[in-house]
Amino acid sequence: MIDLRQLQALRAVHSEGSVTRAARLLGWSQPTVDYHLHNLDRLIGGSVLQRSTRGSTLTPVGHLVLERAHEILSLSDRTLRDARELTQMGQVRLRFGTFPTAAARLLPSIVAQVNDLGIDIDAVLEEVAPLVTHVNQRKLDAVLVYSVPGYDLPFRGDIIATEVLRDPLMLALPEGHPLASRSSIDIATLLTLHEEQWLLGATENDPMDSVVVDAFAAAGLTLNVAIRTDDFQVMLAMIAARMVIGLVAKLATGPTHPGVVLRPIEDPSFARSVLLAAPAAGGSGSAAVRGSAGATGGPGQPSTAVRQLAAAIRHAVGALE
Repeated sequence: MIDLRQLQALRAVHSEGSVTRAARLLGWSQPTVDYHLHNLDRLIGGSVLQRSTRGSTLTPVGHLVLERAHEILSLSDRTLRDARELTQMGQVRLRFGTFPTAAARLLPSIVAQVNDLGIDIDAVLEEVAPLVTHVNQRKLDAVLVYSVPGYDLPFRGDIIATEVLRDPLMLALPEGHPLASRSSIDIATLLTLHEEQWLLGATENDPMDSVVVDAFAAAGLTLNVAIRTDDFQVMLAMIAARMVIGLVAKLATGPTHPGVVLRPIEDPSFARSVLLAAPAAGGSGSAAVRGSAGATGGPGQPSTAVRQLAAAIRHAVGALE
């Protein structure tokens, strides 16, 4: 198994151009640097350095190892830093906002995970627009929101948004619909549905609705919006009753919906990006900490507590797949 000191030695030699200068940089003796490099050679079965009287350069194999070494050492440093900060930060309360669909599928798992780390969640359920406003105003420490390609959310410059899920949008049709037998729907076929009655979200200009409205508009067609609601169960009931058709995000769907058929759309723009957004650490709206003040994180990063929240969200998403 590779010893991190072997990678540190290799990185230092590449940086300094010789084993002697690498030892000086690391604060090690030259024999110690040589010892770790020779052990690395034995593990690989070949030399990572080309040595000469003018210094040392990396062999092709050495360059390959160095490329991976940068990633491994960076991850090692990040892991140690996060673990130290998590140990020091004490009990943290995060004001966390999320849209209702994500709350229903993900929130119980997220809360259970972060509670084990000493992070308490004060959850707020709202639609995307007010969530963006609240995190911009520091009324919330982190928000889970969504957007679609070409529709950027109006975050302030010091808000860091990280994608935690790419969530496909599905065409929801009643059973027996002429297109229900298809395995997927291409754009040309989707556009034939302009005379159907559609159900969209209650909020005008919702990013998820905009992607389908604009697809029809680009073809010179107008979507026939018959009903607006944000209630997922109402939406499914109306589709099953053959009153409307609509788009449903995969995250919102379960294994079966009686009377409703869900079909993927063959276009990458028909997917929403689920984002965790939070202020950079050290701002006036960072998480309230009870105990040690160790939840600051590095410059240009969210707090340690928010990074742990992001990891919990990804784990919860993975458990659904």
